[in-house]
Amino acid sequence: MKISILLPLKENFSPSYAGAVSLFINDTLKFSQFKKNITVFGHTQYKKKFDRKYFNIDIKKNLFQSQNKEYVKRFIKKEKEINSDIIELHNRPIYLNYLVNELKDRDYILYFHNDPLTMSGSKSISERSFLLNNCYRIVFNSNWSKKRFLYNMKSEAINSEKLIVINQSAKKNVINFKKKENIITFVGKLNRSKGYDLFGNAVIKILKKYKKWKAYVVGDEPRDRLDYKHERLTNFGFKEHKDVIKIYKKTSIAVVCSRWDEPFGRTSLEAAANGCAVIISNRGGLPETITNGRILKNLTVKNIYKDIEDLIINSKIREKYQKLSYKNFYLSHQYVSKQIDDIRFNLSKIYKPNILNSKSNLRILHITNFNERHNGRLYFNTGRRLNNGFIRLGHSVLEFSDRDIVSRGKSIKDLSGSSTLNDKLVKTCYHFKPDMIVLGHADMISKDILYNLKKDYSHLKIAQWFLDPLNKNGPDFFKNKNRILDKSDVIDANFLTTSPKAVSLLSKKVKNFFIPNPSDDSMETLNNFDKDCSNDVFFALSHGVHRGHLKNRSTDDREKFIKDLVNKCENIRFDLFGMNNIQPIWADQYFKNISNSKMGLNLSRGTPIKYYSSDRITQIIGNGLVTLIDEKTCYNDFFDDTEMVFYKNISDLSAKIEKISEDEKLRKLIGRKGKAKYMKYFNSTLVADFIIKKTLNITDKRSYLWHKP
Repeated sequence: MKISILLPLKENFSPSYAGAVSLFINDTLKFSQFKKNITVFGHTQYKKKFDRKYFNIDIKKNLFQSQNKEYVKRFIKKEKEINSDIIELHNRPIYLNYLVNELKDRDYILYFHNDPLTMSGSKSISERSFLLNNCYRIVFNSNWSKKRFLYNMKSEAINSEKLIVINQSAKKNVINFKKKENIITFVGKLNRSKGYDLFGNAVIKILKKYKKWKAYVVGDEPRDRLDYKHERLTNFGFKEHKDVIKIYKKTSIAVVCSRWDEPFGRTSLEAAANGCAVIISNRGGLPETITNGRILKNLTVKNIYKDIEDLIINSKIREKYQKLSYKNFYLSHQYVSKQIDDIRFNLSKIYKPNILNSKSNLRILHITNFNERHNGRLYFNTGRRLNNGFIRLGHSVLEFSDRDIVSRGKSIKDLSGSSTLNDKLVKTCYHFKPDMIVLGHADMISKDILYNLKKDYSHLKIAQWFLDPLNKNGPDFFKNKNRILDKSDVIDANFLTTSPKAVSLLSKKVKNFFIPNPSDDSMETLNNFDKDCSNDVFFALSHGVHRGHLKNRSTDDREKFIKDLVNKCENIRFDLFGMNNIQPIWADQYFKNISNSKMGLNLSRGTPIKYYSSDRITQIIGNGLVTLIDEKTCYNDFFDDTEMVFYKNISDLSAKIEKISEDEKLRKLIGRKGKAKYMKYFNSTLVADFIIKKTLNITDKRSYLWHKP
């Protein structure tokens, strides 16, 4: 993912006379996981630039042309060459007007460092509405700035998730408080807006009274000549940022007494990060810059003098503010950089494939059992996980719950409900016009109807995912064989949770791929490796998910295996459901019970076959339990012994269970590493992405853990 950052025209991306925007970008880029993919664009006249990937836009003054328009025009020309995914604008909302018409296929993130109501492009309500409609996110450096943006806006803007507050950052240096000197410091523009006249008058009185103290002033202002003289007042003029930090390190008291509403205030932030006792005015976003300090509610020379004097006289209070400011400071470059990266990362997950005549988003009709009629009992299923993945990828997804439609559609004229189902499918496709149909165990969908749909919509692609076992020695083999082969003539790709190489019955008319049972961050929410658990091994089976309770029948072969295992593990605490007259558990009850176990047994019906597992593997490993799995499933192609526990037979399994139950450190390590890897490489977004690309035959250089290109 490529990212372009466009600076304001007059912002110098240089240590020489750097502004707050350049410092913010330079400092946070250092810790960004995207820094290699980011190019900063600016117009910097100083030869020395910050050591980042930077492109300088050279423009000449022209009395008959707007410099800002020419600046953006040249940026657009370069941007068309590099074709970035994201453009980040800083402090110039007006630039978006120029950009969106020329670069429509970009995602825009706008950063406000100043009051939005004072800036061209965001003063009016209509201008701010335009920004909301055309930006992926709008970032403010303080809550005060955000409230200014929302001034007189409608309620939908107030509730918009596009508006985010990310404060500026500073480096938290190592401070030796014993080396703090009797120094009072003012940093900033030396003008009345910054309150320098108030500070100057107050500090001269302080220096006359307290002979052991001195004052440092850093900054300049050619337009506002405020000149205060004292033998112990040193005016350094403008200094580079690194030199300002050196001054703050030895400063005891820092004063930031702006008259104007500071959107945030970098000077007070850096003073706090370097262990100064900070005095600030109660203006704009300044109170958000410190955790501990003095806030001037009435900004006068008298009150500034009074607070400085109080901190001079009361050394314990002064030291208390210094240490608390430093201890409680959290707005580090690393912290803020991560907040920014989180926005970028959310965009990077929305992969927009260039398919179907360059359409960036698909309409996907997902046909599977969404279990509406079961009142949430079967909500946590693979269909939902894949649905989440398709949506996260930025596609429009219409859920079509075939079993629920059949259940409601049965009548004397249509005893099975299949005619109602297929008629509804045709009508839905007419209105929705999907680019892709994804079938999941949708056995009652007619292959003839699908064939006719493909004739009607020549671009339509159809995929099928199939979770049930296809092992000759497994349950329902002939039934499952017929189900997987039924629609081979009309579908473009099959996706199985069994390795196609281990299944000889598959049709060669269709592409067949293995997919893992997908995990999902919204469902696999437990981290059992972070807690103590009272049970050792969890296992649950059912006599059919739609039945939901035990039924009288011949014994499941897994029940015998479990009973033998329990007998071998005398001191192991098992938590078992779906056998021994204990009913199966579902949904929230399932999670409540699984949350109390160290290990989960991933045992499927029938003899093991390469890569096959039911979706219980996701629920076990995805929630941080140690996953116990037969080595004949070949999952050691993906995971090692520090991430899953592979067993050869029941004796080997019992020995490994006993070992792990006695070694909490090992148990937590395997649980943590197993979950991390599964959630990273086998998540629903990746699996959904794989299904789309293989179905649409998109060339992809990405190497999936379960599939090499």
